[in-house]
Amino acid sequence: MHPFLTSTGVVALAEIGDKTQLLALMLAARYRRPAPIILGIFLATVFNHAGAAALGHWLTQLVPPHWMRWLLGGSFIAMAAWLLVPDKVDEEEAQTRGHFGVLLTTIVVFFMAEMGDKTQIATVALAARYHDMLAVVMGTTVGMMLANVPAVLMGEAAAHRLPTRWVHAVAALVFAVIGVAVLSGLSFGF
Repeated sequence: MHPFLTSTGVVALAEIGDKTQLLALMLAARYRRPAPIILGIFLATVFNHAGAAALGHWLTQLVPPHWMRWLLGGSFIAMAAWLLVPDKVDEEEAQTRGHFGVLLTTIVVFFMAEMGDKTQIATVALAARYHDMLAVVMGTTVGMMLANVPAVLMGEAAAHRLPTRWVHAVAALVFAVIGVAVLSGLSFGF
C-alpha cells in the first residue's frame, strides 16, 4: 500500500500547475466533452506510465542529455506554434464531432505531452525505488487523475465563458516560455 499511496501523492502534487494540467484545461475548453477527455487522460497515463521505466532507461542511454534538452525545448515551442494555428473546424462541427475523435485526440496529445515530463520521470524513480510496478503505475495514474479531472471539469465549464482563441493564446505563451526555459537550461520545475 505504501508504494501506491506515495506514488499517488508525489504525482498529484507534481502535476499541480504542470503543462499537462494546462493541456487538460485546453482540451476541455476546445472540445467541451469532459467524459471522453477524462477517459483519454486515464488511458494515456496508464500507457505512458506503464512504459515509463523502460522507455526512460532506453532514451537516456540513446540520447545524450544536451541533445535531449534541445529535443524537449523544440517540442514545447512547436506545441506553442501549433496552438496558434486557427482551427479548421467551425464551432458547430466541433460540437458534433464523435466521442472517438475527442478520445483519440486526447490520448495522443496527452501521451506525447507526458513524454519527459516530471511525472513520467517520477514514475521511473518510484518504480526503481519500490520494485512494485503495478502499485506505482496505479498510484501515479490516480495522482494524475486527481490533478487533471478538476482541470477538465473547470475547463468545460469555463469554455462557455472564455473565448477559445484567448485560451489558445495563453496556452501557447506558456508552452513557448517552457520551451525557452528548457533550451536555456533553466528548470523552473518543468
